[in-house]
Amino acid sequence: MNGYFDAQGSVYEVYALRYATHCDRRSGENYLGDDPHDDIAMPLDFYCWVLRGAGRIVLVDTGCDAATAQRRERRYLHSPISLLRELGIDPADVQDLIVTHMHYDHAGNLSAFSNATIHIQEAEMQYCTGRCMCHAAMRKPFETLDVCAAIERLHAGRVQFANGDRQIAPGIDVHLIGGHTAGLQVVRVQTARGQVVLASDAAHYWDHVRSKRPFPIVQDVPRMLDGHRAIEALADGPDHIIPGHDPAVRLRFPRWRGHPDITALHLPPVAATSAVGYAATPALAL
Repeated sequence: MNGYFDAQGSVYEVYALRYATHCDRRSGENYLGDDPHDDIAMPLDFYCWVLRGAGRIVLVDTGCDAATAQRRERRYLHSPISLLRELGIDPADVQDLIVTHMHYDHAGNLSAFSNATIHIQEAEMQYCTGRCMCHAAMRKPFETLDVCAAIERLHAGRVQFANGDRQIAPGIDVHLIGGHTAGLQVVRVQTARGQVVLASDAAHYWDHVRSKRPFPIVQDVPRMLDGHRAIEALADGPDHIIPGHDPAVRLRFPRWRGHPDITALHLPPVAATSAVGYAATPALAL
């Protein structure tokens, strides 16, 4: 196994919850510079992730609400809260909330998790409240109310900061990547099939890692490219890297009880993927 954090035998189930999608996206919008795929259809899916095991429930990112999705022209499929409830999880049961970064599609709905401690990189909080936000292009992916909600939780004593790599619990650790935002972090979790890395927006698609090409919303291009190598080193193999927005995730891995938008990432993959990342065969239902 990779890494230096002690898992102490803790093994987790990991679920991807797809709550929204953007079907009209083209590949030319997903790469900085030349499009390697000649502008094909390349939709974005939007996810949160649940880690369950060792007596803990950890939520990675909180999605956004319906009003934000509508305003930003995303197709809203479910409230992340409703998807959690389908897994038998009440928001009050979530003990730890890992926010990979503060963009609107990852840091909404914070107020729904009143019992959770938020884990975030100090660099991310500095970024979304600092001088970079003087520029409209840099603050566009953020929602003011989400940032304010995070600050409220900070002043309520419910935020823990990381400055780099940090263990959240045995078998769960975060790693500072940056690039997409100043404080973007990825989450590595021990599962029955090995160390899985939830890459979030360090890699929107599997193809970003394969092709070593950056996504165009970027704060630091070299750090984003270094991040692709970093997540490869953290994961136990290519199938252990879970990109943040790739629709192929739902096809590559089994669906939980046949649910079209809840995917079990702790189980082995059931389909091959193409060079772009789309699955060649459908996933099996659990």
